Amino acid sequence: MGRVLRRIRQEQGRTLDDVSSQARVSMPYLSEIERGRKEASSEVLSALCGALEIAPSKLLMLTGRELAGADSRRRVSRGPSPVVMLAA
Repeated sequence: MGRVLRRIRQEQGRTLDDVSSQARVSMPYLSEIERGRKEASSEVLSALCGALEIAPSKLLMLTGRELAGADSRRRVSRGPSPVVMLAA
């Protein structure tokens, strides 16, 4: 989730200081969250989403997509791709 928060912040051209001030979270703590070293509470995530002007559901969706992409890359690197059967 931290990588997604960082990507959104950077795409908006905003600094750690700007977002942390608006969310009322310390800049070092936000940095730790973005680097995956700290886990944020739901209250902190809500404040960060408010500061970034995104819905919390969008943050969760984007994080899920990133995790799904990382999971599929891991699967491919460990062995053959899974077989998907489609109904005729």
